[in-house]
Amino acid sequence: MASIPITPSIAIDEAELEEVFVRASGPGGQNVNKVSTAVELRFNVATSSLPDDMKARLVTLAGRRLTADGVLLIDSREHRTQGMNREAARARLVTLLRTAAERPKRRRATRPSRASKERRIDSKKKRSALKAGRGRGGDD
Repeated sequence: MASIPITPSIAIDEAELEEVFVRASGPGGQNVNKVSTAVELRFNVATSSLPDDMKARLVTLAGRRLTADGVLLIDSREHRTQGMNREAARARLVTLLRTAAERPKRRRATRPSRASKERRIDSKKKRSALKAGRGRGGDD
């Protein structure tokens, strides 16, 4: 079978995808009751050939689209034809996988400068003085 390229070094085999076609609601005329145009694309993250770090990022990105047994479920029913819905579902999967393939940049610890600390304290003092001046009049 063919493979679907994700990045230049990562590709998934089409055999790892499972597509189920169901009837869609919405526009479609008489065909809406006869033809199964909506696509449910299933991709098992746990058993896939993806690198482990990418799987972990994919699990966090997937959110509600991930079932309890680790299957990513993408539903597409926005088009009237089965082929277009199939392409749309695959495109969304590839986009999600490309996002998961990007390694997040490591955060470099920094410290606030002395001037920024002083600016912060000054603004706090001004805000405090403003609020202190709002109270009711003194002991007249």
